Amino acid sequence: MDSYGDLIAADDVLLFVNAAITSTGQREFHSDAGEQRLSLDFLHAYMLGNYRDLYAGVLALDINDHNVALVIRRLLETAGEATADQRRSEGRLIAGRLATLPPQRVYGLFDALRRAGVNNRRTRAIMRDWLSARPDPAFDAVKYRSGLKRAMRHAHLAPASEELGAFLFAPLTRKHYATPLLETWRRAHYEQTALYELPYTVAEGFAAKHGIPRDAFLERIAPRMTRLETLRLQESADKTGTTGVPADLARMPLTRLTTYVLSLPVDDRLRRRAELTHALEAAADRVAGSHRGSWGKVTAVLDDSFSTFGSVHKRRRPLAVALACHYLLAALAGDYTGLWTSGRTDALLAYPYGPTPVGRRILDALDTSPSRLVIVSDGWDNAPPGLAAEVLRIWRTRLDPERRTSIVHLNPVYDAADFDVRRLSAAVPTAGIRDAEDLPALVELAQFAEGRTGLAELITYMDTRAARMLSGHRQEEAR
Repeated sequence: MDSYGDLIAADDVLLFVNAAITSTGQREFHSDAGEQRLSLDFLHAYMLGNYRDLYAGVLALDINDHNVALVIRRLLETAGEATADQRRSEGRLIAGRLATLPPQRVYGLFDALRRAGVNNRRTRAIMRDWLSARPDPAFDAVKYRSGLKRAMRHAHLAPASEELGAFLFAPLTRKHYATPLLETWRRAHYEQTALYELPYTVAEGFAAKHGIPRDAFLERIAPRMTRLETLRLQESADKTGTTGVPADLARMPLTRLTTYVLSLPVDDRLRRRAELTHALEAAADRVAGSHRGSWGKVTAVLDDSFSTFGSVHKRRRPLAVALACHYLLAALAGDYTGLWTSGRTDALLAYPYGPTPVGRRILDALDTSPSRLVIVSDGWDNAPPGLAAEVLRIWRTRLDPERRTSIVHLNPVYDAADFDVRRLSAAVPTAGIRDAEDLPALVELAQFAEGRTGLAELITYMDTRAARMLSGHRQEEAR
């Protein structure tokens, strides 16, 4: 039996995890950026001050990159407050999670540590180990030159070679580089053809310097672009009516792809229905993997009300998550029904509109007798207000106390005022969600929010996730 303190700790951890999954400190539909940052900063300080071990353990869960960087920074800033065992454990977790972050995010974190004057021995060791594990130092020197240079200065590190040091700190003093990519960068200053062998973001600056027409540049640089660079350019071209680089949509991550689909006018979605549907289903199949068709009879209630517009900083993000969950659940289920709050039946044409009758749609969903009911909504049930909470309470306490139907609410929006994601009902678990790709893990995590398991089980779950992450990190290092 968990003590009262254990129950409070478990609730606090789950509250923080929900915030760290959903909030990036940017404006949301119901709260501005200042409120988001203030609320999030309070939670980080509270968790670090009261549950340091659990705060570090959250690095093994599916929190977003923004909060990963904040957790790592706060742990390193307060290294003097940790015991020797805590420092060892935190060091392993930090190294394992840094290996999963995009390089630009890591260099941004290192820069934040530099500006904050965090330069203890552990910080320098972590920076050294991450930099030494980078697969191609020359690539980083070209693409992230400023960040790499500042990190090496801050951590008092020597370049991997004399040539790399010359490139970082006095790049134009050399008449020739033996490393091919560094030599290509040097030649790109006066040879137009050389720039097409550089990473896109670097080549773009050289193309402007040489006055190369944009269309000609994009056509030739396309093979060097990453999937997301290609998709961002295609999105920009769709908005401006200019020529872009055709993106291979079938290879795009699911939630990123739904964001792109929702950015298209409805007429374009209709015209490209077959292409877009194939890409969405292929992305969902990749995420479902071996679990495809294994979830039995699933019904989803999906929010496409006006508030799913999000904000100018996170445009249509809540709707993109709901749309991605729709396609993923269809792949996971043996028998799937998707119900949108608007009553719309064509998911591909979704757009933010109208009130949020979540309660009515839950009634419709329960009529299908599902084995799983998944609700994806920001929790603002307002047509009529409170109906969802009452329906779920009666269902849980009177109609299905044996819990034959598993119900979980996934919320893509952080509620800064309540320091949590908004809940529909205390009768069902709520978990924050940022990317639909995390849905299976979040449904698993939601069992702890239901109150049927306690702190010991939650710690075991976090330790298991940490062991899995660190095992993957060691395998990557072995390669």
